[in-house]
Amino acid sequence: MKSPTLNEIENLARQAGDILRAGYDQEHQVAYKGAIDLVTEVDHASEDFLLTEINGHWPGSHIIAEESGITRGDNDHTWYIDPLDGTVNYAHDIPIFCVSIGYAQDGIMKLGVVYDPMRDDMFTAERGKGARLNGKVLHTSNAMELQKSLMVTGFPYDAWNTEHDNFDNFIRFGKLTQGVRRFGSAALDACYVGAGRFDGFWELSLKPWDVAAGGLVAEEGGAVVTNINGGKDYLSQPQSIVAAAPGIHAKILEELHTAKT
Repeated sequence: MKSPTLNEIENLARQAGDILRAGYDQEHQVAYKGAIDLVTEVDHASEDFLLTEINGHWPGSHIIAEESGITRGDNDHTWYIDPLDGTVNYAHDIPIFCVSIGYAQDGIMKLGVVYDPMRDDMFTAERGKGARLNGKVLHTSNAMELQKSLMVTGFPYDAWNTEHDNFDNFIRFGKLTQGVRRFGSAALDACYVGAGRFDGFWELSLKPWDVAAGGLVAEEGGAVVTNINGGKDYLSQPQSIVAAAPGIHAKILEELHTAKT
């Protein structure tokens, strides 16, 4: 099976982003996967487009997508698809959302693209070749101290019913740093770390399509990206992520571990 190129995935993301942009600020058909876990008809339209294109051009691929689940195929060619990361924002006409597409070969993330159609921000990364935003090379920040760092995080959809609700950590880092933001799009959160906009990002409960592409953008931008235990695998369950400038990554892990004891 042939592998996709970064440019081909970028084109897919841009076309899916056109679908999101066309549907923005319209009345939506909103369904609920959970009490606060939304899905709209635009999520489905974007994902249907991506699945059709991938199955047409790279038949036999193994695809892990947010809305349709797993399309079983060749595990050596795996796609991670989030057709609309930030659906709650989208449904409320808040212009912070994106399309996220990651591609792994032989179990290793090779290509990642995250497209924000409202800002026309195209984040791209290729393993070993760096990360870019609209063609400009990305670099993480030079942050060395938590007190001078700006952080970002997110919360699980079952925050009222899990010990991993992340609220204690939110308060903790809110007091230790310049501030903690919550944008509502994990893919963009990770990309913003790679771009040096945020100094660090952590989240305790995710799905692989949330950060497969964004995590690679952060890594290739120079960030250290691990799970909360410091392991390199941040896509396997139980899933968590810490993506941060090299100067503060270990300090974030230390604070997260201190909070658990």
